[in-house]
Amino acid sequence: MRIVKDKILLKELKGVALETFGELVKATVDVAKEIMVIGGELHSDQEAVLLSSGSSQKDIWGINLYPDKYPQDSWLEFDSIINLRPSFGNKTRGIDNPEIRKKIIEIVNKLVVG
Repeated sequence: MRIVKDKILLKELKGVALETFGELVKATVDVAKEIMVIGGELHSDQEAVLLSSGSSQKDIWGINLYPDKYPQDSWLEFDSIINLRPSFGNKTRGIDNPEIRKKIIEIVNKLVVG
């Protein structure tokens, strides 16, 4: 797993995909710090990395990236069991709040360069 604070090249992201699921990279985004963790098999493991580095639970969201579909809208998927948090107003595996989804798209687009 790797914390991405600055930028990552799309070809590096494709390499991470090949190391795990082939076509997809799991990522967990901290919307307050504007960073993400990539790699590994579980969003919950990535979440633990962010929490141990000082992130707040309410700011952490799980997504999936499909590097071969970049830059199409379908390259980013809002689906993770860690997103299921009724106490934070999110009642699905997706991300119900459109403002948070928009912020995640902005962060990912800033961090991943083609």
